[in-house]
Amino acid sequence: MIELDYSLVIEATDEPDFFGFYSPDLEGFTGVGNSIEDCIYKAKWGMKEHLELMKENNLPIPQKNEPIRIIVQNQSELVVAKLNKILCAFL
Repeated sequence: MIELDYSLVIEATDEPDFFGFYSPDLEGFTGVGNSIEDCIYKAKWGMKEHLELMKENNLPIPQKNEPIRIIVQNQSELVVAKLNKILCAFL
């Protein structure tokens, strides 16, 4: 199971090994990865670090919006097929 604290949007690009990601629920949280798997991994740990920094700076912590989702945008059929395979491996 994929355990993320907040929803994640992964944006595919024209480059097959470059993806951007952000959380629509966690202001200021963004990143890049070399694959969908890499984005999910980086987001999992990056969200924890981002929340720690927000706490240290006395910034408000946003509430989690259930259900937590992973959305891939601007994807080709290949990316969708790969995402389905990845998600099945996590479940």
